[in-house]
Amino acid sequence: MLPTPHVSCDYDKVYEPSEDSFLLLDALEKDRAFLSQFLGSKAALVCELGCGSGIVTTFMMQNDIPSKYAIYVPTDLNPWAIESTVSTAQRNECDQQIFSPVRMNLAHSVRSRQIDLLVFNPPYVPAESVPKVPSDLDTSPAAGQEDDSTSDWLDLALLGGDDGMVVTWKVLENLDDFLAPEGIAYVLFCARNKPLEVVKHMQLQGWKSELVEHRKAGWEVLSIYKFYR
Repeated sequence: MLPTPHVSCDYDKVYEPSEDSFLLLDALEKDRAFLSQFLGSKAALVCELGCGSGIVTTFMMQNDIPSKYAIYVPTDLNPWAIESTVSTAQRNECDQQIFSPVRMNLAHSVRSRQIDLLVFNPPYVPAESVPKVPSDLDTSPAAGQEDDSTSDWLDLALLGGDDGMVVTWKVLENLDDFLAPEGIAYVLFCARNKPLEVVKHMQLQGWKSELVEHRKAGWEVLSIYKFYR
């Protein structure tokens, strides 16, 4: 078993690694050889959406997933998540030259059809709506400013609207634009997201969809599927 990165963040502002995070690590470890073969030895662009604490991107960097030639561009809207991801990578002595976290919404600022490996642990908890992004977008760790909106960042990491799928559908429906022609995506679901229905829909759209890992975690049943052409 590959070691888990050491993480220490302000969990009042950044999602704390939990069962879903660790399941994603297990899935990537399980598919390590597959990804190496699937993507080959090219300089793959790896993009984790909603990087949070940085544990997943750091794990991939530590273990050359998908290869030692990969370049990592984790993204998050939460400014404290970007700071935490940088801190986690540094704490685990990752090569900073292959690592460039960017504050953005999903992957909408990445050039179209460039991502070779996309990884997403979405806000999957069903809720009446997806929370709004806190209004003070200039609030940042660098500025040393905080207000009541800082705790709202956690809601963005957790609450996924109707069926917990509003944000996830935005990613799935844009995979053709996000992924390179031979790219692949790993996405986490809980049972209330109705993943089998999602998979059926994606297959009808021409995507290959395969279950990678499945686990009961407390009251949740979590699964990770990979999608590729």
